[in-house]
Amino acid sequence: MAKAKKTRTYKYYLRIFWILVIIPFTLLFGIVALTASGYFGELPTFEDLENPNSSLASEIFSSDDVVLGKYFFQNRTNVHFHDLSPELVKALKATEDIRFEEHSGIDIRGLLRVLFKTVILRQSGSGGGSTITQQLAKNLFPRERISGIKLVIRKIQEWIIAVKLERNYTKEEIMAMYFNTVEFGSNAFGIKSASQTFFGKDPSQLKTEEAAVLVGLLKAPTYYSPVRNPENSTNRRNVVLYQMKRYEMLSQASYDSISAMPITLNYKAVDHNKGLATYFREYLRIYLNHWCKDHKKPDGSTYNIYRDGLKIYTTIDSRMQKYAEEAVREHLTDLQKTFFSHWKGKVAWKDFPEIITYGIKQSSRYRELKDEGVSEDSIQAVFDTPISMTVFSWDGDIDTVMSPLDSIKYYKMFLQTGFMSMEPHSGHIKAWVGGNEYTHFKYDHVKEGRRQVGSTFKPFVYTLAMQEGYSPCYEVPNARVTIITEDGTPWSPVNSDGKYGGMLSLKKALAESVNSITAYLIKQFGPKPVIEIARKMGIEAPMDPYPSICLGTPDISVYEMVGAYSVFANKGVWTEPVFLTRIEDKNGVVLQEFYPKKVEALSEETAYITLSLLQGVVQYGTGVRLRYKYGFDNPIAGKTGTTQNQSDGWFMGVTPQLVSGVWVGCEDRAVHFRSITLGQGANTALPIWANYMKKVYEDPELGVTKGDFEKPLDRLTIELDCNKYKIQHPVNTLPTEGFGF
Repeated sequence: MAKAKKTRTYKYYLRIFWILVIIPFTLLFGIVALTASGYFGELPTFEDLENPNSSLASEIFSSDDVVLGKYFFQNRTNVHFHDLSPELVKALKATEDIRFEEHSGIDIRGLLRVLFKTVILRQSGSGGGSTITQQLAKNLFPRERISGIKLVIRKIQEWIIAVKLERNYTKEEIMAMYFNTVEFGSNAFGIKSASQTFFGKDPSQLKTEEAAVLVGLLKAPTYYSPVRNPENSTNRRNVVLYQMKRYEMLSQASYDSISAMPITLNYKAVDHNKGLATYFREYLRIYLNHWCKDHKKPDGSTYNIYRDGLKIYTTIDSRMQKYAEEAVREHLTDLQKTFFSHWKGKVAWKDFPEIITYGIKQSSRYRELKDEGVSEDSIQAVFDTPISMTVFSWDGDIDTVMSPLDSIKYYKMFLQTGFMSMEPHSGHIKAWVGGNEYTHFKYDHVKEGRRQVGSTFKPFVYTLAMQEGYSPCYEVPNARVTIITEDGTPWSPVNSDGKYGGMLSLKKALAESVNSITAYLIKQFGPKPVIEIARKMGIEAPMDPYPSICLGTPDISVYEMVGAYSVFANKGVWTEPVFLTRIEDKNGVVLQEFYPKKVEALSEETAYITLSLLQGVVQYGTGVRLRYKYGFDNPIAGKTGTTQNQSDGWFMGVTPQLVSGVWVGCEDRAVHFRSITLGQGANTALPIWANYMKKVYEDPELGVTKGDFEKPLDRLTIELDCNKYKIQHPVNTLPTEGFGF
């Protein structure tokens, strides 16, 4: 009897054991098996693990390997384990998963701790059970918010993904992948973006205290933000430091010292309106969007610059770009003050009130009101009502109260600029400044904007003359020239100084930008051959075949003008200005390499002789202030340009290794300096070129020298020494045979 009772008791406890232990584990095993088979939803394949669906920022690199900017939906750039500071790894392990090296994706001890301390004993501070690998699984394959049994299934799915990750990747790779997927706030996704955003450095350079701040951010990026909530961030950082001390990754002395330190940031949130080469980056963005439409990934879809992590390698040199932007700022800061003073008490658009009306109708505020059906009278009332706004100044943005109408008038008075510098032989654009400041002035004056070029067009006329056998020493009467146009209208330009008389050599005439001599040359050849030669030199802008073209009536971009002037320094060969060298995918596979087009536009001799003419501009002509004011004593060829009423100021500067062009003027041509002294290109544009080149020459790492232009190997057929020329041509005739050089 006792034995039978004992048997029943044994069976009873056995059933209890099965109910409480075996059956739950069996059910759990069954659920895991069903989950692994995809019964509760598909799990990522190995290919999915290899290529997780996370957006990567495309990065723009300068020629000297500096990141100029990024295009992104999420500001994320992947790094490898060797790119991580050891302090980062320690801080993360100490805080999130101290047994990271020991488990295979699931930490059983951690799960049991959660079960007994968190679930049974209700201890909220006992920590979670998710490993770094599980958190990575969650980050790589996020899904909608759920609860209840679905949440249990989700956790099991994460376990399975974590095990797969552990089987296919090393611990170091998992650690790097984790740091690449997490969000840190301030639009920084991944550790590289975060370390650059908060501390202005790469992840490998992070110190212990900096690593602790970033790891602390992972708990709640906004609440523990060192920018928004510095006190919370400090406390959280110290928790991370304490964990490092607890696990003997940090000594007591180091903990005491570092935890007492304030957080020191070098905070630079990514802003498309800020940083180097903003105008260039925007032009490049538009270009790349078109490029993506024409290029497909292996799966047949097109590339996306905001998601696919492309590596975009440009020709821009970050140092030269910086010097160009500094040169623009330094000169226009002073020139703008002069301009405001010049117009003080006067209205620049008094005779052209329509430019203000046009400015109103071109504004986004007007278009938005119009789209909403607001009447013209109501719109005018809006523009007349003062409001708080931030406006641009060269001394920094100004918070003020101003009516929208007054803000339009304010901005109409700002001098704008366009600057580009390129290597004439390679075609590589090294610096691109499309305007004053991209936040407030979006229009690009390098590639998209075309302005009247004035006397900077004259070298194309002189180039044609040199090609036809004229010498720079050939003398022409300085007299009014009248040309009868095709419609029978006489055209007779005047010299800017109103002076005539005597004979002038072509070199001196170009150096002093004498209109009558240029008119004489266009009368000899006509406008069409000049247009043809300009086309060969890369000018694509519309050009009407009228005699007045010789004085620079066409509107041409800085980009085209720099490319054309590069022909002179490149022995007559036009090399297309280029801004890209190659594009790679996120894995470093080259998708396309870029090479400039090349066209033999001029003979080597013609190019060299025209350089001789242009050097006269700097030696004793309109660009002579480069010598006496800025101290340049090296060979420089150049040309100033000033359009009617001083609406546009230009300077084109040519050296053997760099050709650069500058335009300065207001948005509307009706707004300009009233005097040639202030408004000429030598005063508005040339100083920017001079400031830029001084900085370039002073930087030995750039390797830009002050050497002379290379002479042609073949003997010249045109004499450049004017003393010899006069002896050989006493009656001022064109040469009929070659001359020794």
